[in-house]
Amino acid sequence: MKKPTEKPQLPKTIAAAYGVACDSSFGAVSPPLYLSSTYEFSGYDQPRAFDYGRAGNPTRALAAEAIAALEGGAGAVMTSSGLAAIDLLVGRLPVGAKVVIQNDCYGGTLRLLKAREKLGYIQLIVVDFSDLNALEAAIKKGPSLLFIETPSNPLMRVFDIAVLSSLAKRYGAKTVVDNTFLSPALQQPLSLGADYVVHSTTKFLNGHSDVVAGALVALNDEDCQELNDWSNITGAISSPFDSWLTLRGIRTLFARMEQQEKNAMTIANHLNNHGSVSKVYYPGLTTHPNHELAKRQQQGFGAMLSFEHKDGETGVRKLVETVKTFTLAESLGGVESLIAHPATMTHADMGAEARKAAGISDGLLRLSVGLEHISDLIEGLDAGLS
Repeated sequence: MKKPTEKPQLPKTIAAAYGVACDSSFGAVSPPLYLSSTYEFSGYDQPRAFDYGRAGNPTRALAAEAIAALEGGAGAVMTSSGLAAIDLLVGRLPVGAKVVIQNDCYGGTLRLLKAREKLGYIQLIVVDFSDLNALEAAIKKGPSLLFIETPSNPLMRVFDIAVLSSLAKRYGAKTVVDNTFLSPALQQPLSLGADYVVHSTTKFLNGHSDVVAGALVALNDEDCQELNDWSNITGAISSPFDSWLTLRGIRTLFARMEQQEKNAMTIANHLNNHGSVSKVYYPGLTTHPNHELAKRQQQGFGAMLSFEHKDGETGVRKLVETVKTFTLAESLGGVESLIAHPATMTHADMGAEARKAAGISDGLLRLSVGLEHISDLIEGLDAGLS
């Protein structure tokens, strides 16, 4: 397969056309799926561009190139999951390295980093990022990595990537941003000062809830090469088929995000005026404390939101039994709308005390808004809230 000879400059074109019509064998418009685990050498001590599937695969490489181009990075590594991407980044840090992370991040991320800390591989510093004094005090301790999740999962808090990246650099730390909630269609952390971007490509990049995979993008060539080397060493790679499905999903990323965001904004406004809802967390609302930052830092507000049921856990139990159109399930970012209860699902492993400190109550519900007709989505929620 020949390489794309010219990388389009506009992100929508990259998403829709990267790798199209690059098949030199048969002229296929859609990039082929290469399932081979090994590749013939052209001669003695003469490997080709790909020699073994763990080290490299044409389909995986094309998907990684597309994601790196969308994020404005030097390159990317496709991994078996979003958590595998995070572990790849953290796993090549020196033993005992400090990692700073926010207290309201995704439960799986916190579980992974705490497990690494328990084994003595890293020192984890958990901080409320809304307290800049506490955050600066943590960064002054000399961490190797500052991990930012914005908007945060599930409370949709938005953090200033440029400010935090600058603060990290002042004390010699590198910055990674989890961009899963917005995707490169709505946010480009590398352009704001981050060194790495991590994705669960399972979510919006793939967009169809039929892949579990991840991606890690690096700003510069040296970091990119190191991550590629480590992915080969550890085998933390995405399968060719998952990479192919992810690339196919990226083709419609911008169109999906645009419509899903419109639906999410309508739902957020509806819930904000509903008698059974005490609070809505969505940066697109002018009442959100980080609304102006989100407007400045993002190209949109995304399709994720959360809300508090005024009757707490009792109301949640009734809602999940009677809600329509929304499916009670973990994950997010697909074309179908999902509803999740963080306290018993995505953030259960945090424990009640940590959830309380982070502001995640038993009455909180998280929505991933899909592409269904907005009338059905509103009626479905009202059925659960009535």
